[in-house]
Amino acid sequence: MFRCGIAYPRCRWILPLLLLFAVIFDIIAIAAQSGWVEDENAKSHYASMWDQCRGRNNNWTCKSLMEFSWAQAVAALMIIGLIILIIAFIISCVALCCSLNIPILPFIAVLLIITAVLQIIALIIYPVKFNELIFEGNYDYTWAYGFGWGATIITIGCAILFCCLPRYEDELSGIAKTKYIYTSE
Repeated sequence: MFRCGIAYPRCRWILPLLLLFAVIFDIIAIAAQSGWVEDENAKSHYASMWDQCRGRNNNWTCKSLMEFSWAQAVAALMIIGLIILIIAFIISCVALCCSLNIPILPFIAVLLIITAVLQIIALIIYPVKFNELIFEGNYDYTWAYGFGWGATIITIGCAILFCCLPRYEDELSGIAKTKYIYTSE
C-alpha cells in the first residue's frame, strides 16, 4: 500500500532552513571578490559589488565603485536586505522550531517581502548603471550575481509560504489528521 500526503509539521523545519540558505546566498553575493560582472572575451575586466579591476595575468589595477552613488545604493540595499533577512531567520526559528507561534508568521512574511523588494531594486540598478558606466564590449554576469538573485527568489517563495501557513495551524501542530492526496490499495 502506498500513501502520499502532505506532512505540514515538516514545514516547521524546512522554512527556517530555506531562510538559512537565503542568508548564505546573500553573504556569498555581497562578499564575492571575483566579481559580479566580467568581460566576455578577453577576461581583462571584472567588477564586484565593491570595485572594478582591469588588467591581465597578475597585473590588475582596481578602482573602487563606491565613489558612484548608484554603487553605494546597491551596497546599502543589499546589506539592509541581508540584515532584515537575518532578523526574519532568527524570528522564524523561534516561531517555528522552538514553539509554534502562528501570529508571528505574517510579520515574518512582511519582513521577507521588504527584503525581496530591496534586493530586487539593487539587483536591477547594478546592471543598468554598470552598463551606463562601461561602454566597451559585452559582459557576462557571474555566479556571485546569480547568488544574489537566488537569495531573492528563495525569499519571495518563503514570504508566500509564511503568508499561507496561518491557515494551517492545526496541521502544523499535528492536531489535524493527515489528508492523503493519493492512496493505492
